[in-house]
Amino acid sequence: MALGTEAEAANEAGDAHELAELLLGEAAPSGDATAEFEGSTIEVFGGIPGERVVARVHRRRRRRREFVAAMVAEVIEPSPHRVAPPCPYFGPCSGCEWQHIDYPHQLRMKADAVRRALAGHPGLEGVPVAATVPAPDALGYRNHARFTVRRHGRMGFTNRVTRRFVDIERCLLMDDGINDLLAGLQGTVAETTQLSVRYGTGTGEWLIQPAMRDGRIPVPTGQTHYRERLFGRSFRVASPSFFQVNTRQAEALGELVLGALGLQGSETVVDAYAGVGTFAALLAGHAERVIAIEESSAAVRDARVNVGDLGNVEFVEAKTEEALGGLESPPDAVVLDPPRAGCHPDAVEAVMAAAPRRVVYVSCDPVTLARDLALLAAGGYAVEGVEPLDMFPQTHHIECVATLRLRGGRGRPHG
Repeated sequence: MALGTEAEAANEAGDAHELAELLLGEAAPSGDATAEFEGSTIEVFGGIPGERVVARVHRRRRRRREFVAAMVAEVIEPSPHRVAPPCPYFGPCSGCEWQHIDYPHQLRMKADAVRRALAGHPGLEGVPVAATVPAPDALGYRNHARFTVRRHGRMGFTNRVTRRFVDIERCLLMDDGINDLLAGLQGTVAETTQLSVRYGTGTGEWLIQPAMRDGRIPVPTGQTHYRERLFGRSFRVASPSFFQVNTRQAEALGELVLGALGLQGSETVVDAYAGVGTFAALLAGHAERVIAIEESSAAVRDARVNVGDLGNVEFVEAKTEEALGGLESPPDAVVLDPPRAGCHPDAVEAVMAAAPRRVVYVSCDPVTLARDLALLAAGGYAVEGVEPLDMFPQTHHIECVATLRLRGGRGRPHG
């Protein structure tokens, strides 16, 4: 059983390769299966834990260090969860690592990855991890693409193992709107090396960066912002601002956060790392006051437009660790939604100093989530549970919502 054309492809200069028979172990944080090779653990793209495979091992030197990784060339003993990848680029393109795994098993693997991350911290023993909430769309869900551009303005992706460029005509993870734009732009964008396309699945608006001048390009480019609809509201999103790549599942995420907070309507809630105000807008109808903290000036400008009609939301343009310490009175609840690197240690300290009764932590990285939860658990919080949610089907990436409660009855009373 061969994985795909990558097994036969020649590799770019400087990338030595060889074949090896490997027994695959558990998934690494990258999503690839692991295997023992020459006394070390390597990561193997295209495998499933428990399989026996023949893999093409790639070696690359960078700054006097050797990097070793592998890609499955042939499956000797397949997993019962192996399926035929729907995408013809799977293998040569490494953008979605798990198209060869049936979707229910992808969900189980994601919950297992969260459990492994928590197990690495003594203070998190026994924290319940729920089954992963499935996405309504396993394909066609992404509203944002970042393409590499090579010779003659051809667009595609670069394989992270082989570093080979893959020219593509259609990406199965992308919304049809992005694929339609790709079809029109393909072969016309030679004046740049990277192209970002963002698409409003609920509005039909798009943002293409950078601006280009080639007269063959059939659509406007260089927009400063676009609009998307979420929770029944319109959100302006500027080019530098963060917005979830899966619009439909972002609504499910918002409902999870709202349910975890258990608001009664009289609370002051801090929305930290607030971005363009998506959570703040949702929470405004369920709390007395929402204080949204965001350090990106572009995102704050968007947010002021997005929540301008909501009288109980105020934005603070600052780092979370600085703004939390400067609040006039402690909040009842805090929502933390940091980038992949997690919270700055000072931000965790600021949360513990403010001592809100409830903390809801939204994370797209189980490793940094577990690190920060362990700090909060050591600082007086009980981690009631973690609920994974699949924001990124066909990839190893996983969104999580963790719910924490202040132990010992500290914190100010509600009302």
